[in-house]
Parts: sequence; C-alpha cells; structure tokens
Amino acid sequence: MTTKRGAPAKKILLPVDGSERCLETVKYVARCTPFHPMKAVLFNVFSDVPDCYWDLEREPKSVKAALHVRAWVSQKKKEMDAYMNDARRILTQGGFEPKSVAVKVHARKKGVARDILKEAHQGYAAVVLRRRGATGLRNIVMGSVATKLMERLSFCPLIIVGRKPISRRVLIAVDGSEGANRAVEFAAETLDGHDFSAHLVSVIREECVETAAEQGPPEALHPLKAEEEIVPVLEDAKARLLQAGFSSNRVTWRVIAGARSRAATIAEEAEKENCETIVVGRRGLSKVKDFFIGRVSNKVVHLARKNTVWVVT
Repeated sequence: MTTKRGAPAKKILLPVDGSERCLETVKYVARCTPFHPMKAVLFNVFSDVPDCYWDLEREPKSVKAALHVRAWVSQKKKEMDAYMNDARRILTQGGFEPKSVAVKVHARKKGVARDILKEAHQGYAAVVLRRRGATGLRNIVMGSVATKLMERLSFCPLIIVGRKPISRRVLIAVDGSEGANRAVEFAAETLDGHDFSAHLVSVIREECVETAAEQGPPEALHPLKAEEEIVPVLEDAKARLLQAGFSSNRVTWRVIAGARSRAATIAEEAEKENCETIVVGRRGLSKVKDFFIGRVSNKVVHLARKNTVWVVT
C-alpha cells in the first residue's frame, strides 16, 4: 500500500494464537509485497489464569498446586515470546523493516474476539487472520474468533487468508454498490505499483434474467438491461485501477448473467481465472440493516475456503 511522503505508515493487525496456522498467515503477509511499506502489529490475547487460582497460595494444602500454576503460566509466556520472535523474523526476512514490526501480548480482558476488536479500533488499515486457529476442527470452515470478527468488524477491512499460494491475480466483485466501490478503491490503493493483475466480475442472478424476459420484448433481452447498466460501472472500476498504476493489459472484466448464486459464481470464476485473492464489499446492493455482513460476501468466504478473501467495509 502506497504511503504518501510525510504521512505516517499505515498499520495492519495480525492476531496470532501460537498455532502453526497463524504462522502461515504471517508468511502470507511476508510474501505479499504491498504490505511491506506498512507497520505490522503481531497481537496475541494471552489467557492468564483467574485471580482465584493465586488465592491457593494462602491455603497451606494448596501451595504446591499454586506453584504448578505459576510454573505453567511462566512456561506459556516463554513459549509465546519465542513464537512472537519467530513471527517477527518471518516478516523481517520477508521484506519488512525491523522497526516496522511490533509485538503486543495482551492479557485477556473481555474475550479473544472482543479484545482484538478493541485493538482494531486503534487506526488499523486492515486486520489479517486465518479462518481457523489453534483449536480449529478440520470440518469447520470458520473458527469462532474468525466468525465473530467477520460479523462485527464493520469499520476496517478484514483479510481472511486461505491456503492457496499468492498468484498476484485478484478477482474483484463489482455490483454498483457503495461496498463494492470501496472494495475497488481498497484494492487499487493496496496493490498499485506491485505488478498485480485484476479481474473485475459482476454477477447477475437468474431472477433478473427471468424478470427481463417477462417484462420486455425479445429485443430487450439482448443485451439485458441489467448488463447494460453494470458495464459503465465496470469500466469506471477499471479506470480507477489503471489510474492507481495497474497496467491496461492486466485488468479484465466480465459480466456473468443468469447465475443461480452470486457467491458460488464468484468462487467458481476465481478458480477458473486462477485468482488466489477475492475482493468483496462487506455489504452489497441487497444489504439489510439488521445484518453486519452481507449474504454474498459471507457465502464467498465459506465457499472459497482455499482462497484469500478481502472483505472491505
């Protein structure tokens, strides 16, 4: 992400829990050159034992148990320190300036997800995490912390890292909504000048085609009105990417009409076009105020489980 001269470097928050999965997320950030000019904050919510355990020291029969608890906490802190040093090393060896990598081990207060959310309010450009952490189960797409963050992190972009290697080709979902426009803007600002290519995609659901067939004459179906209306939006999005520094031969766009599912079509198109990263707006045209995240973006995260998904607020 380009930082204007004289402006403070932007920050990304990397919540880590000591697991190998989270180290893979750190490796993703280290390999993603657009993040290198930014500051990276490695953030761990450390779960200490309740104060009542220390009261055991006052009981003669429980002194040994209290000593064991203290030893366990001390060992866990040493392990986390070593883990954070490894994570810092990965980032600096990947291209981050040593002074741009900070470590925060935070004593748990309200809960892991809520403590991460509170930290994220401190002026971060994005939060980067894995779908599942140390306690992840194989058949579960999203862990509890990732799910809570996706639901509640409505004030800055959330980058959910997948298993696919970085291909330097991203798919950006466009539907003319404010959320999609911000997704294009975020991708443009983040990836400019880093030799990425972008594939802009707009998906028109099957109902739109059927409605057009019922309401208009045959000549009105080719092209469909919905397609005609989205083309200028795609062209504007392409122009924004070119203005940011993308090469003209590295920006393509496509309208897919008659889809049964927008999310499934986006995931399939990303696979077809070898787009490792999918960029979506947090809420699209069908936004409902009672929901923190739109249905399409939520489904994309779950369907494209091997991809990295940028959910832009």
